[in-house]
Amino acid sequence: MENKVVLFAFRDDPMCFVHVLLYALDYEDKGWEAKIVVEGAAAKLIPELAKEGAPRHSVYKKVLDKGLFAGACKACSQAMKVLDEVQAAGLELLDDMAGHPSMSRFQEQGYTVVTF
Repeated sequence: MENKVVLFAFRDDPMCFVHVLLYALDYEDKGWEAKIVVEGAAAKLIPELAKEGAPRHSVYKKVLDKGLFAGACKACSQAMKVLDEVQAAGLELLDDMAGHPSMSRFQEQGYTVVTF
């Protein structure tokens, strides 16, 4: 059985979010298929992390370059007023469940869902 994990980040907490990034890198380094979904208020963190020279930008950029972001919630990005910035940062907008990303879709593909 293939090891697959998707980390759903909901909180507008930079320290929590950087741990999500580090966990995804750790899983990927150990041979797992790891993905991150940015949900809820966490969408507000993307524009800041995407800025060159921002604290934790290098970790964010490494995750982005490795393709570990599945994407960000379209409805929440819009509600947090960062939709354009999230798209400009290169994250796909996910909206397959009434404007939000579906957890069950990932589970159907064999992912373990972890929420933060």
